[in-house]
Amino acid sequence: MRTRVLIVDDSAVVRQILSRELARDPDIEVVGTAPDPFVARDMIVELQPDAITLDIEMPRMDGVTFLRKLMKYRPTPAVVVSSLTPKGSALALEAMDAGAIEVLSKPGEAYSVGDLSQVLSTKIKAAALANLALYRKRAMSTQPVKRLSMSRTTKKIVALGASTGGTQALQAVLTAMPATAPGMVVVQHMPAGFTRAFAERLNTLCAMEVKEAEDNESVTPGKALIAPGDKHMVFGRSGARYYVRLKDGPRVHHQRPAVEILFDSVAKYAGANAVGVIMTGMGADGAAGLLHMKEAGAKTIAQDEASCVVFGMPGEAIKLGAADQIISLNNIPASILQLL
Repeated sequence: MRTRVLIVDDSAVVRQILSRELARDPDIEVVGTAPDPFVARDMIVELQPDAITLDIEMPRMDGVTFLRKLMKYRPTPAVVVSSLTPKGSALALEAMDAGAIEVLSKPGEAYSVGDLSQVLSTKIKAAALANLALYRKRAMSTQPVKRLSMSRTTKKIVALGASTGGTQALQAVLTAMPATAPGMVVVQHMPAGFTRAFAERLNTLCAMEVKEAEDNESVTPGKALIAPGDKHMVFGRSGARYYVRLKDGPRVHHQRPAVEILFDSVAKYAGANAVGVIMTGMGADGAAGLLHMKEAGAKTIAQDEASCVVFGMPGEAIKLGAADQIISLNNIPASILQLL
């Protein structure tokens, strides 16, 4: 059965491009296009699409406001397709808080049209498969996250990987970490331009420092480094110093940054000094890397199916026998600290 998609964007050119690129996938049917949220509202009621693509800055009603109303009255999986201006990226992240499943950039910014044709259909199909009830509940929650405490730090390293639904999952984990937590390295599948705004937003919520990683930056206690969009992040060690390197290179599991590359390098250079965590996301990125970490002596965690928006990446890791623990998102922070 094909995934039925509605495209919502005020630009006729963008609507045409997205329609054309999605039509290349035989498993997707574009059921219509809408120039603004008011038209989209009526089309969603009439056509009942499996998912929508959503612009942010539109006439009559912005995409974030529309998404909040949509999640309240007619929950529908949404993939944000936005420009990469600083304002646009911040609004896109706000849209993810409001319930958007994924974020992509428009053609001509971080993605070429060719890149978009390879990525967009995958994101749409992942969104349509998402545990929307869970995601809606998490996105609309206003309850503060309880922060855990830890009396001292170690030379341990925590490596985390996530994709679809990962922005909410990472926020739940990182906001629970104390300011003295061991250094963390994170890959979240996001386009270039969005990861900086994502890290800056998390930094305002977390006790530890959260930032977009820079090339050759040291990994130190109390700091979480998020891989920049469109750059692989490789973990390394020089004597007692942990650091990360950023590099180009082919996509792995259709992703750049790839969780696989991070986990493989952590297995090589941290070994038993590491804890690896694989969380919600479509596909298999990071599953084999988590197994390599386990084989190198690291402790490993996979998010359980019940708390995942999409149980792809953790499910593949579990099939490989890569996870020491299979636990809910709410229990991951405490488990990390216990393993450390």
